[in-house]
Amino acid sequence: MTEISQAPTSDDVAAVRRFNRFYTRQLGLLAESMLASPFSLSEARVLYELAHGRDITASDLIRELGLDAGYLSRMLKKFEDQGLIRRAPAEDDARRAVIALTPKGETAFAPLDRGSQEGVVAMLEKVAAPDRPRIVAATKTIARLLGDPAPAAEPYILRGLETGDAGWITHRQAVIYAREYGWTDPRFEALVAEILSKFITNFDARHERAWIAERDGEVVGSVFISRASPEVAQLRLLYVEPSARGLGLGRRLVDECIRFSRAKGYKTLMLWTHDILVPAVRIYEAAGFKLIKEERHNEFGHDVNGQFWEMGF
Repeated sequence: MTEISQAPTSDDVAAVRRFNRFYTRQLGLLAESMLASPFSLSEARVLYELAHGRDITASDLIRELGLDAGYLSRMLKKFEDQGLIRRAPAEDDARRAVIALTPKGETAFAPLDRGSQEGVVAMLEKVAAPDRPRIVAATKTIARLLGDPAPAAEPYILRGLETGDAGWITHRQAVIYAREYGWTDPRFEALVAEILSKFITNFDARHERAWIAERDGEVVGSVFISRASPEVAQLRLLYVEPSARGLGLGRRLVDECIRFSRAKGYKTLMLWTHDILVPAVRIYEAAGFKLIKEERHNEFGHDVNGQFWEMGF
């Protein structure tokens, strides 16, 4: 039997280098900045990791991206000076500093993420539809053979409210509640639309916030914080698409509401829900909310228990 050479041939090396040159040109990585933004490729990648991860430290970024510690430190200092990130002690270990995007950072990252996705869409659109699965499969094969780990458990990004989101969220909440709880009364859809209309019309960026979860370009969940009073924030309209359940997204959205409300100086975070929404109730209870009172009433043709939950800071 002929022994196969273990060393890559010069043709192998040349082919990979040729592909690298081709692909970097396809993605526009030779430009001075990423997607005509003020960020370099490395900076954009760090912002991506922060947008998609949780409880990330500088050590995590160094390990994941292979960045020089000094270079990363200067980059994070720059982001902090620009108000794009915040650092806080980890809940389980005060010696560890957790890094997260601020609302300004999320706003700065959103067009980068959107532009990158649109660029790949444009590239794939040049390929005949029957051949696209071959390209996608080839990328997965390359990543797997070069040691890329399995996809992260949270393949989504949280962003702010954008054009079209309110209509889509109203539609999806109406459809999901009708299918899962039998709430077919159109007044429920009208109520969701009214809540969103008031939130947008009276939006106070200093004290209110929306988190929209997006996965592969599609909205898969959302939650809102509105200002009930100077001392009380209200969590509203939490929902997660069936296709995104099991990822911990519901808890992530609630955690974001808690962190935001605490940071803004609210004394209380409250919410109103129904006991039949068991998955949501479990999330609220696990997060530390306390059931304050219940009221039996008829809601959209169903006799239900309305519940008031609160968390104090």
